[in-house]
Amino acid sequence: MLATLLISFLIACSTKKDTFLARNSHALSTKLNILYNGQIALDKGVKGINDNTVENFWKRLPVEKMQVSDDVPIDGKPKNADFELAEAKATKAIQKHSMNIGGREKNYQIDEAYLLLGKARYYDQRFIPALDAFNYILYKYPNSSNIYDAKMWREKTNVRLGNDVLAIKNTSKLIKDNDLKKQEFANANAILASAFLNIEEKDSAIVKLKLANDYTKIHEEKERYSFLLGQLYEESGQKDSAIYFYQTVIDMNRKAERKFVIQAYAKKAKLNNYQGEDYDLFVKKSKKIMEDRENRPYLDVIYHNIGIFYDNNNEKEKALEYYNASLDAKSSDPYLNASNYRNIGNLYFKHTDYLFAAKSYDKSLELLDPKTREYLQISKIRKNLDEAIVNEAIAKRNDSIIYVTSLKGPEQVVYYENYIQKLKNSDELKKLLAEKQKKINDNIALNTGTNIPNDATSNQNVQVASPPSFAPPTNSNPATTSNIFYFYNPNTVAYGKIEFKKIWGNRAQNGYWRVSSGTNQNQNTPGSNAVDETTDSPIVSTEVNEKYTTDYYLKQLPKSQIAIDSITKERNAVYYQLGVIYKEKFKEYNLASARLEQLLLYQPEEKLILPTKYNLYKIYEITDPTKAESIKNEIVSQYPNSRYAQIITNSSPQEGVGSNTPEGEYDNLYRLYKQEYFTSVLQQVDGLINNFTGEAIVPKFELLKAYTIGKLYGLEAYKKAIQYVADNYANSNEGKDAIEILKTQIPLLEKMSFSTVDSKNWKVIFRIDKNDDKTALAIETKLALFFANENVEKLKYTCDSYTEKESFISIQGIHSQSYAQFVAALFAENEKYKISQPGIVISNENYKIIQIKKNLEEFLSIKKP
Repeated sequence: MLATLLISFLIACSTKKDTFLARNSHALSTKLNILYNGQIALDKGVKGINDNTVENFWKRLPVEKMQVSDDVPIDGKPKNADFELAEAKATKAIQKHSMNIGGREKNYQIDEAYLLLGKARYYDQRFIPALDAFNYILYKYPNSSNIYDAKMWREKTNVRLGNDVLAIKNTSKLIKDNDLKKQEFANANAILASAFLNIEEKDSAIVKLKLANDYTKIHEEKERYSFLLGQLYEESGQKDSAIYFYQTVIDMNRKAERKFVIQAYAKKAKLNNYQGEDYDLFVKKSKKIMEDRENRPYLDVIYHNIGIFYDNNNEKEKALEYYNASLDAKSSDPYLNASNYRNIGNLYFKHTDYLFAAKSYDKSLELLDPKTREYLQISKIRKNLDEAIVNEAIAKRNDSIIYVTSLKGPEQVVYYENYIQKLKNSDELKKLLAEKQKKINDNIALNTGTNIPNDATSNQNVQVASPPSFAPPTNSNPATTSNIFYFYNPNTVAYGKIEFKKIWGNRAQNGYWRVSSGTNQNQNTPGSNAVDETTDSPIVSTEVNEKYTTDYYLKQLPKSQIAIDSITKERNAVYYQLGVIYKEKFKEYNLASARLEQLLLYQPEEKLILPTKYNLYKIYEITDPTKAESIKNEIVSQYPNSRYAQIITNSSPQEGVGSNTPEGEYDNLYRLYKQEYFTSVLQQVDGLINNFTGEAIVPKFELLKAYTIGKLYGLEAYKKAIQYVADNYANSNEGKDAIEILKTQIPLLEKMSFSTVDSKNWKVIFRIDKNDDKTALAIETKLALFFANENVEKLKYTCDSYTEKESFISIQGIHSQSYAQFVAALFAENEKYKISQPGIVISNENYKIIQIKKNLEEFLSIKKP
């Protein structure tokens, strides 16, 4: 009887029987066992995503927190164990408990299984399999209680797959055709906002995101939607609306994650222009935020934004203080650190401290992505800074030398004595800091039970950053200090004895140790100068540092007027270059005008006065039209025939590319170079260099001159000319090119030597005087006659420049040495084609060498038996 009942029960619970018992037993098994465990695994996986996802507040936040990574398995298998388990549970529920009878599903929990399956795949970033699961619910379970959820998850998946237009269409229809619950309505509008953002329709996205923000009851979503709305309004330039939504996040207080609140404070601070009472209010509020214990993990962000506040209010020292405090907070955000260094660099740059600006920019570049536009912009500024730094250093040095040489002898001595005193004070301060740091290191070593570090390794000049003026006090970490009682540590005791003897000397153990009696009192008092003769004392060196003597500096001063004039000329040229750099490369017109105005006060050589005034005219056209008009009148009245006067008075819009401009003259000269009129180039280039002295284009003329010298006079002359460009224009692009040529090309060219290896390309060349047009015409006539009658090999000839006085007429297209010798013999012996000049047979490789080194005579001597 029992067996019969058991068999009847099993039959009744079969997935093939549509009975009340079967439906409910399988539904309960699915819900309370398999799907329950699957949902726990899914929730655990989602929590892991939320915990591990790092929000990038520097960019627009995504509507959904989950970020898609590029690390997607090729085989399509799950990569997260929790989602794999959730998917396995959903699959098990479907396989074991599905009751598909007569084409309809009788287990009302199976749609839940498919929904779990789709979610697990979605969070595991396998979106196409996830889409299949959601679509299965819509096709097979149209009356499911999860139908709206399935539709929305399908559209979320479409958004992830890039099907934004389809997702917008389907979700809009879902909202329009159905009476959704508030949270469902919020979720649907969030999907629409995400899709609209993907296709850059910000206005539509804002509308939908505001609806999602109004209807959602989930705090994590509300903080995200509000912050994102603030970002979108900020991007659109609607400052007040942006501030409103950032304040919404702040007002959520503990309902929002602390990082969102802090970032909202930061964003709001950037958008506000705090002046007057608002200034004091911001300072007070910032102090309160820093002192809040909950905000300690975010001090890097807080300090950074306070630094921006002071930066915007032109308070350099306070801004630097807080940028450095943000760096000292050891932020894990590389872009925050890069921004701190960038802002510090900008501050130093603004105040013309270019060396520190360059160092800060270098650190910023190390942390930035080289592919970003910001990296390229900072990199460009950094490269331009090199030239400014070098020139500023030269200007400062030469100004100092010129000033000191203008003083009388006693005044020079007083000047250097004052300098030496400042140097001593500075060195003493460095020494004290080093000793202080050494003691700190020694104490740390003793408390940790290690040996006292050697002076050589511990006596370092370490700069310790001070915290901001109203920053919370730094708390020492008990874990970092020794918990061993002083007298239980023998190393500490030994070290204490040594330090005591250094200060107080040997003290008898009788009475109060600070009071000495008899002869010991004078010897052991800390301030006493007496020395115990019985104890060893170090030998004090009497050697004086030569940098502390005036003679060290006086003997380095230039004595002759020629040397002083040379330094003055260099100073003047550097001031002009600085003015041009600030004007052209940095657009720092105030700095540029200051340097150029100062140059005119120095009364420089005549060739610098006119270009200086012209550049001042161009600057004042932008900054001070009244001054521009005054300088224009000076140039036109005092230099009426100059090219600058012609440019200023010429109203043609093409004046920038005319032949009178530096660029126009260079183009004309380069055209002659390409046409191989090398002598003509050299005849003109020096005059143009003199005319355009001080212009940024001069290095281009100098480099073209070096190339031309190489074409006419060979490798040695070319090397000297390139060296000149590298030495005198090292900071220009042409100077850098010259340095590269000296490092790479010149050594290779110097190693070139004549080859005896058989070649596939040969020439027959005829030497002629460059000005002997009659001989050249005779040779060309014979060659033309030969080519017309007997040119089986389809040879051709060219006229090549060799030196300043000689040229070659060369026959090309010969593929063997024997045929080249035959051609040379033909033109030497055949009366019909005879040429009086002997033809020289040479391979293409050796021809390149004689053109580079101008050593034809050496080649001919090698050929002789």
